Amino acid sequence: MGDGVDLDLLLVAAGLVIGTVVGMTGMGGGALMTPALVLFFGVPPLAAVSSDLVVSAVMKPVGGVVHLRRRTVDLRLVGLLCVGSVPAAFCGVLVSRALGQGAGVQQWTKTALGVALLLAATGLIVRAYQGMVARGERAAARAARREGRDLGPAETPTVAPFRLRPVATVVVGLVGGLVVGMTSVGSGSLIIIALLALYPTLSAASLVGTDLVQAVPLVASAALGHLLFGDFRLDLTASLLIGCLPGVYLGARLSSRAPGGLVRRALALVLLASGLKLLGVGDTAMLATLAAVVVVGPLLWMWARTRHGLPARARLITTALARAGRRREPASATAAEEAAAPRG
Repeated sequence: MGDGVDLDLLLVAAGLVIGTVVGMTGMGGGALMTPALVLFFGVPPLAAVSSDLVVSAVMKPVGGVVHLRRRTVDLRLVGLLCVGSVPAAFCGVLVSRALGQGAGVQQWTKTALGVALLLAATGLIVRAYQGMVARGERAAARAARREGRDLGPAETPTVAPFRLRPVATVVVGLVGGLVVGMTSVGSGSLIIIALLALYPTLSAASLVGTDLVQAVPLVASAALGHLLFGDFRLDLTASLLIGCLPGVYLGARLSSRAPGGLVRRALALVLLASGLKLLGVGDTAMLATLAAVVVVGPLLWMWARTRHGLPARARLITTALARAGRRREPASATAAEEAAAPRG
């Protein structure tokens, strides 16, 4: 371009896809964007981390404002997390820089990113499981009402109070911020796992809202560090931003219509495959692992659904099968009528 910024249309398209997925699922873009830049575009890991964090610093506040307006944010937890995460994220950049600029530090960053992606995939599964448990509790409450048994205030599902754990929460922010500063992954996946462990009674909406709002200053601190000391590349970041910003808006508009559960399962597989690839796992072993997850995972999920009072198959699958059966039924009836009709 005339002002010296050269846009890459493939990167713009990648940013559009990743932004759409982030808008649909609420998942942090770092778990998708950084490995995509490293594996598919050949971007050095440090440059990928720097550009991703700057892009995330622009996108994060949008979702944070939405949750603040909905009052699904625990500001006490946000403050405690930021006490640890904001300085740690900046220090994470300095740690990466102190390790050097050669092939060794690039490989180290690649390995750290692979581990972070595996943890991010775990975080997606944990969040999905929490949502399933909440749906089971709501289904049980509806069944009790249909049977004429009125639920008392103590039995009605509510947001249970929890005991604030300041030291542990600050430590979570400290560790999470360091990981984000070094790999760009973790603000929307690793920290939320730790919050689940510390505050299991926190509602799903408050959990997501709190995690998203605390990620705004966290990512901003890491992005500032990478702008000053990292391997920031303006052309790369501009291409990603041009695709990501409309993508996030589009994804948010589609989120109410898209099968979010299926999208998250697909994302978990992508994160698993990317993490294994970055860790140097061979193609045969990686494919065998993915095949085992694809075969065994749905069976375990169906078992877990029945354990929490839900039908083994999700409504989306059941509806699709029912529609397919209705489409076959008229054809079968027509064939039967033709066979029974008198001939000649």
